[in-house]
Amino acid sequence: MRKLKIKNIKLSLNDLLGEEYIESVCKAKSFIENKNIEEFYEIANEKIDFFPHKFSKRLDELLDAVGKKVSDNLVNSSSGATTNAFAKATKIEMSPLSSLGFIRIGENGKAYLTAKSEHYHTPLGHGFPGYKLIENAKKLGIPNATHNNTRGYITRLLETELIRVANGIKRNEKKALRQILESSDPKIINRVINLETGSLAVEAALKMMLARFYRLDLSFEKPKYYDKIPVFLVLADYEGGKAANYHGTTILTQMLRGMWPDLYSDIEANNIFNIQQVRINDLDDFIKKTDKYDNGKFKIAGFFHEIVLMNYGGIKLEKNYLLEVYKICEQRDIPILTDEIQSCLWNPELFMYKEYGLNPDFVSIGKGFPGGEYAASKLLTNANMDNLNLFGALVTNGQEELASLVYLITMRFAEENEHYVRELGNYYENNVRKLSKKYCSILTKVGGSRHLTTLFFNSKQNAHEFVSFLNKKCIDISIQTYKQNSSPSALTKIPVISSYKMVDFIIQNMNKALEILSMKKEN
Repeated sequence: MRKLKIKNIKLSLNDLLGEEYIESVCKAKSFIENKNIEEFYEIANEKIDFFPHKFSKRLDELLDAVGKKVSDNLVNSSSGATTNAFAKATKIEMSPLSSLGFIRIGENGKAYLTAKSEHYHTPLGHGFPGYKLIENAKKLGIPNATHNNTRGYITRLLETELIRVANGIKRNEKKALRQILESSDPKIINRVINLETGSLAVEAALKMMLARFYRLDLSFEKPKYYDKIPVFLVLADYEGGKAANYHGTTILTQMLRGMWPDLYSDIEANNIFNIQQVRINDLDDFIKKTDKYDNGKFKIAGFFHEIVLMNYGGIKLEKNYLLEVYKICEQRDIPILTDEIQSCLWNPELFMYKEYGLNPDFVSIGKGFPGGEYAASKLLTNANMDNLNLFGALVTNGQEELASLVYLITMRFAEENEHYVRELGNYYENNVRKLSKKYCSILTKVGGSRHLTTLFFNSKQNAHEFVSFLNKKCIDISIQTYKQNSSPSALTKIPVISSYKMVDFIIQNMNKALEILSMKKEN
């Protein structure tokens, strides 16, 4: 097959942010430092290679070092002062001393391959050259810290860019974008709330759903469904429990996944709100639940879902299932949150829901967009759900200007490389599927999608041995064996800058691990 190459682009801050804004920034910086303005124009107009050939070439060269000791150990490392739970989970030897792209050098001096993108938030790897624009922005004195009432130009520009991409509008279609931004259509996504983490983004959606049942404060009028008991629908695990879904770490979102059972039991008993599970890809069950809980004293407050359940083995929801579910929800006035915290940026269209042709009321994004450089999440929504005041979803650090700049850099690179992301992702998934067929006595199925591909095993022991083999080779993937009634699985999430050589390297090592397991089984 013809293998595509990552497209390098060269942009300056002037190219990315616009001449008028940059001129104002340079004039302000010139005044503050009492220096010639030309010095700052030079910085603003410096074109940066986002993905130069020598960077790509070096990453492929470094694959030969994976699993080898390339540096001295950090002997007297700090043990930290964390909680027991975090201390138990920490693998100090893998902690980074230095890194580049999809390679990380651990404190033990070994080179690791980041096949999980550092737990899903470095799609462009480490040291992405395009992020040099952040340093240039700092040289121009562009501050990071702002607040809700001083949202900076870059953050406001980012908001419009997110709405453009969410609505499938090309970059040069300014009239179409303006029409979307000014639209009063209650179902068109044209609002952005700037937050800090994915958990807060999802909770903001939950609060907007609750605001149709309860008043945010006493200044609000009685909401539309004030006399109903709100019911939230989430995806069930295969035992009918709540372990399959994961939408954050706040108390309310943790209850969605079955945590705080005693507290939730009291809330349910007092008819404060209710949480119900719907079976994965089971339309009949969804209809049954909506008939029961969107009736009488109950009203379904919202449906929360991911498209790829990365915290439940990478199970993927079927397109036809979701399309039918969305029709039901629209007919019944049930808001939907598409949680794209895990999947955003790894999709060729940046948002996976677009590939499915869905029209959610909320889209939560984070992790991938700020590339691991800053904590910055967003909640996209429509006019129909714009029902909170300023303090309803307030986050002091949510509008950081440099974090917004990272979003813009990442988005531009990803958009320019849409075809590469699709083809490389398909190449990886297809090769994993070939392994699944070859070793069908060990692998039961393949889950996930493209870069987010997962492997399901016939036993926990085989899954453990497979992941252990790769981890010993310093290929950083993880195992999931603790979820209720879900087959043991190995999770991967390779960066979008992964090369074909990098994919081949992973596949070769996976094949070797499976070959060893197969030989053990025969003996």
